[in-house]
Amino acid sequence: MPAHRFPRHRRTPGLPGIPAVTAVTGRGRVTAVSALGAAALALTVPLLPATEGKATAAEPAATSPVAVALVDDGAIAEHREAVERQWTAGVREHAVERHAVIAHADAAAHREAEEAREAEEARVAAEEARAAEEAERAADRSASREAPGTATAVTTVSTGATTDAEGYKVYTDDLDGWIREALDIMAFHGIPGTYEGLHRNIMRESSGNPDAINLWDINAQNGTPSIGLLQVIQPTFDAYHVPGTPYDLYDPVANLVAAANYAAHRYGSIDNVNGPY
Repeated sequence: MPAHRFPRHRRTPGLPGIPAVTAVTGRGRVTAVSALGAAALALTVPLLPATEGKATAAEPAATSPVAVALVDDGAIAEHREAVERQWTAGVREHAVERHAVIAHADAAAHREAEEAREAEEARVAAEEARAAEEAERAADRSASREAPGTATAVTTVSTGATTDAEGYKVYTDDLDGWIREALDIMAFHGIPGTYEGLHRNIMRESSGNPDAINLWDINAQNGTPSIGLLQVIQPTFDAYHVPGTPYDLYDPVANLVAAANYAAHRYGSIDNVNGPY
């Protein structure tokens, strides 16, 4: 048989007023905590004086001061302030970044708008300058022809056009003159076409009448009747009008040049048109 082992004993120093407690390991162990608890319980039960012959009501137990763990409010406040500072700094940084992105986008949009505005102003200025130059040339021609007592030498160049003393062409106000003026404008703008091509299509479309109007075909039914020497509808005239000519669908030269410009884009030249176009 194994030798019997006695439990080891451990002495625990006694608290003031409480005897030392011996803790025994193993079965039947008594701990210092248990002993202290029992001692505390014994202290909380008041000793009642003995009274002969009758019971005495128990008086309220005397309570001893209780140690309360106080929270350090200062530490909590400091921690809260630190968190708030960190959060505020993060929000401020995000706001600064967002503001920078928005400012960059606004600057780009403003720059694009400014460039578009400058380009449009340049285009309008160029058109106005060209129109002013044309008007000035026309006024000079008119003044030289109408000045009293001034003899204007006119040299005939060909049928339908003459040249005045200043070298400007003067076109006759008839079909031949309209075609020749249209050809000169077409040549200036690089629009292909010949006298024969224009004349052939004019005779088929309007018989040479600049006021001709078609009020029965599909274009007329759609509200855009064909008008003029080459029977041009208003949307086509608007799209292919050539600068330097009147913005008038009934003007014979403007009608011819716009029609030739349209035919050049669609068929290569008005000379290639031999029927409705």
